[in-house]
Amino acid sequence: MARLEIQGISQGFGEVDVLRDVTLDVESGEIACLLGPSGCGKTTLFHVISGLVSPRAGRVLLDGEDVTGRPGHLSYMLQKDLLLQHKRIIDNVSLPLVLRGVPVDEARSRAAELFGVFGLEGTERRWPSELSGGMRSYLFSQEFMLLDEPFSALDAFTKADMHTWFLDVVGRMGTTALVVTHDIDEALTLADEVFVMRGNPQAGEPTSIVGSVRIGCPRSERKAYALTEGFLENKRRLLSLLG
Repeated sequence: MARLEIQGISQGFGEVDVLRDVTLDVESGEIACLLGPSGCGKTTLFHVISGLVSPRAGRVLLDGEDVTGRPGHLSYMLQKDLLLQHKRIIDNVSLPLVLRGVPVDEARSRAAELFGVFGLEGTERRWPSELSGGMRSYLFSQEFMLLDEPFSALDAFTKADMHTWFLDVVGRMGTTALVVTHDIDEALTLADEVFVMRGNPQAGEPTSIVGSVRIGCPRSERKAYALTEGFLENKRRLLSLLG
C-alpha cells in the first residue's frame, strides 16, 4: 500500500490552462475516485500523476518521495488497454516483470498465480482480445493503481458485478487506488473518498478540485448502500459540488 499526495498541480497545453492548483491526498489502502464531466482534465491529471507528463507547477509524492515527472512508480490502466496483440495473455501479463529484469520463466510463474484471483483460470494461452489490461497493471505496481474509467464500456448488470469484484480484489490485495469516473453512482459505490473536479478549460476556466465527500459505508456493505438515505445525501452533496 502507498499514500499519494498531489500538491498544487497546474498543467496546460499551449495557451490553454487545463489544471490549476489541483491538490488532493489518497490515504494508504483507500480507494479514491476523481469525479468530473468529460473534458475537464481528469485524464490530463492522471498523465501527470503517472509521470508521463511533467506539470507546469506542483509535485506528486508517493509515500513522501517526489516522483513528479518520473514514470514507473505507479500502475496506470488507460481507457484503452494497449495489450500486445502478438503475445499470448500469460506473456502480456508477465511483461512488466520481464521489463524489470525478472527472468521470463519466473515472471510467467508469478503472473500465473494471479489468474485465479482475477477469475481468469484457463485463459493463460489465449490472445489479448479475450482479456482486459487490469491484471497486467497490477503486476506493474502492486501498491498503487491509477484506473481511467475502467468500467465505462460495460452494461449496467455487468458493471454492478465488476464493482463487487473490484472491491473484493483491492481489499484482498491491499492496494491503494485512484479511479477516474464521470458516473456519480459508480463513485459512491467504489470510493472511500470522492474528489470533485470542476472547470471548462476550452472556455478559459481551468479545472481544480472544488471539494470532496467521504463515504462512511464499509466496502462490505456497498451492494445495499444505493438503497439508503446516506447514499442519496452523498449524491446530493456531489451534485451540489459539480454545480
